[in-house]
Amino acid sequence: MMKLAVQLYSVRDHIKCGDDLLNILPKIKELGFEGVEFAGYFGVEADVLKAKLDECGLVAVGTHMGLQDYLPVNINKTAEYVKTLGLMYAGVGGAPHDTCAESTKTAKILGKAAEKLGIPTYYHNHTEEFKVFRNGKTAMQVMAEYCKLELDTYWSFCAGVDNYDYITKNKEDIVLLHIKDGIDRKPTALGEGNNDLAAVIKAAKDAGIEWIVLENDDPVPDGLSDIGRSMKWLKANV
Repeated sequence: MMKLAVQLYSVRDHIKCGDDLLNILPKIKELGFEGVEFAGYFGVEADVLKAKLDECGLVAVGTHMGLQDYLPVNINKTAEYVKTLGLMYAGVGGAPHDTCAESTKTAKILGKAAEKLGIPTYYHNHTEEFKVFRNGKTAMQVMAEYCKLELDTYWSFCAGVDNYDYITKNKEDIVLLHIKDGIDRKPTALGEGNNDLAAVIKAAKDAGIEWIVLENDDPVPDGLSDIGRSMKWLKANV
């Protein structure tokens, strides 16, 4: 059965410091989410954050960190934090990908980091990663050769991708799905845009995706209100 998480970037307007991060977690749980994906730790030590997650009954599903956090010079520090926090997966929200060479370099860094972290690493897409390079490959194809993927289903939709077809055909490469809605490339709460959400949910079920992660880059009027509306949609449709 699919489980629901939220990318905490969606509630960034409520998080200005470490205490805010800790205090938002019970509210996330109250809305019905089972897990979270981090977008920064605001100076909170990993053991403190892990204790709060356990207290709330939340799973640390994933995280977006900078690509520099996965470089050899920083990987030991990252690994210590990741292991203490108990993350299932670790990734980036974006990294150099404009050419095949850039994509390969990014993907290799993530792939090598996975060996040190002991968990899969993933790359999160926007729209440009579906453009075809001269060699006939896309950045997404290159990434999948070295690391896992977190498919952002709104940006893939904006890129003209058939989400059902892509998810089911690439299910072995996808560890997390971002479920997101929007109109004219402006994200909205779920059900308020024109993304083919029904196809995304069906694909996730058919592909056996364990976690879908809600994200809204531009919540209205605030993060908690916005993800609350999306959760109502999720409860009615998942």
